[in-house]
Amino acid sequence: MRYLKIFILIFVLMLSLNADEKNNEESLNMPSKIGFLATKWCIENGYFKDCRLESYLCGEGECYKKHEPTDSKPVKLVLFVHEEGKAYEIDISKLPRYEFDKALNRNDVEIIGEIKDDVIKADKIKAPSPPKKSFFKGCL
Repeated sequence: MRYLKIFILIFVLMLSLNADEKNNEESLNMPSKIGFLATKWCIENGYFKDCRLESYLCGEGECYKKHEPTDSKPVKLVLFVHEEGKAYEIDISKLPRYEFDKALNRNDVEIIGEIKDDVIKADKIKAPSPPKKSFFKGCL
């Protein structure tokens, strides 16, 4: 009886490892793009690291003059691929928004999914880890 439990445990572990390998193989076969993730407004206006935070709320700069802080509009996210010099609009309908919020204003973000007519239908997102905190020791 003891050997049967051990055998079942090993069998279940092998099945789970096999399932992980299949998921990794599927994501490797899907097309992906790597670039800088921001709002469409920021990329169109050339704001990369200097993208205004309000553009993530309403999709444009200086919207605080037109809208109340509690108002929010659907915002179009874009992945700018440096190698191509091209921006791809991202369809985020398959993933929750917070997955993308972690990667906003970051470079080397990988979006995996179907690419059609300059639109990426995102199935998965891989964001680089946040930069490490540092302490400035120089002269002010």
